[in-house]
Order: sequence, then C-alpha cells, then structure tokens
Amino acid sequence: MKVYLEVGAKKTFASAVDWPGWSRGGKSEDEALDALLDYAQRYARAVDVRVSEFGPLTRASLEVIERLRGNPTTDFGAPGIVPELDRALVTPAQLCGLVALLRATWDRFDNVAAFARGQELGPSGPRGGGRTLEKMVAHVADAQAAYISAIGGKWREGAPWADTKREFESVLADRAAGKLPDVGPRGGKRWPAPYAVRRSAWHALDHAWELEDRLS
Repeated sequence: MKVYLEVGAKKTFASAVDWPGWSRGGKSEDEALDALLDYAQRYARAVDVRVSEFGPLTRASLEVIERLRGNPTTDFGAPGIVPELDRALVTPAQLCGLVALLRATWDRFDNVAAFARGQELGPSGPRGGGRTLEKMVAHVADAQAAYISAIGGKWREGAPWADTKREFESVLADRAAGKLPDVGPRGGKRWPAPYAVRRSAWHALDHAWELEDRLS
C-alpha cells in the first residue's frame, strides 16, 4: 500500500495515498506507520469497504513514496502539507471516486454524532477536558468552511452543516475542472482538489473516532 509521510519536529503523520482520511500520527515515522496499520479495520468500517481491498497490511507492505517536511500544524496534531502527488490533474471519474469516499467519512461523523446525542462523553485524553458534542459539530462545520476558502471558494462560518457540505462539493468540482486558479489574490497557493478531499476526510474521521472513544 502506498503511503506518504509528513515529518515534523515533534510529530509525524502517515497517510494512505489511495484512501483519503486514513492518516494517523505518532512521535516518529515508525509510530505513525504502526498507527496507520492499527486503524485499518476502523477506516474500512467508516468507508464501508472490506479490509482485503487494502492489500497486505504489514510494515513490509507499506511503500513510502513521498516524504514531506512538516510545519507547526503537523506538530500541533493535524496533517498540513500538500503532497506533490495531490497536485496532479484529476479526472471527473477520479474526483467522483474521491467524493464518494469523502461522503462516507462525513456520514460516519454524522452518524456517530447523532448516536452521541443525550449521552455523556468521557474526557478526550488523560488530562480530561474535550469539546462538548455541540461544539465539536460546530467546529467540524466551521473547519469545512475554512477548507472551502483554501480551495478558492467563499463561505461563512456558522452556516448549516448540510449546506456547507454541498458548497464544498460544488467548489471542489470547480477547482478540479480548473475554474479556480492555483494561486490566491495574495499569492498563496490554493489546495488542489485531491488534497482538499484528503484533509476534509481526515478531519471528519478524526473527530468521529474521538467521539467513539469518548463514548466507550
């Protein structure tokens, strides 16, 4: 299975190239790769595929095809660097496949959030704390609004989650079709469509899994 690594000063992320959202972190490359393998079953359930579709799942079967230098976002605990592989042109058929996986990750978050309503959430870590369910749902929606901006669209925080998802897909299609420029008005590089899918899927699953852990 092809993977890429994002290596920061304090944390490393390993991401499955062909399975957006399947990204896990660790203090080292080895820890990140092990964490990626550990989440195979969880990811398969989230996107409704058989684990066998991933191929052999051993450390020896993982092919690292790209290494990226991380940044403060990496060390904070989120993948934040666009791999070169995501800058390649994406066909409508490829985008359709990516969006199908993305929708599955959104559905996973929505379903877990719905199940969690009215239940008590445990702490998010050994130090306790963690967002309430309402704040987590709002956080995921607001982050998605920021992702729309990152690929060249315009959206507002606080908009309904369903509307935000639809707008993201619309802007994503424009970005993949070349209707939105690669560089923003201030000179910053915009996210290519494959990376935008990857980042959104990771964020939805990361919080879905957090909720699951806090409910257990």
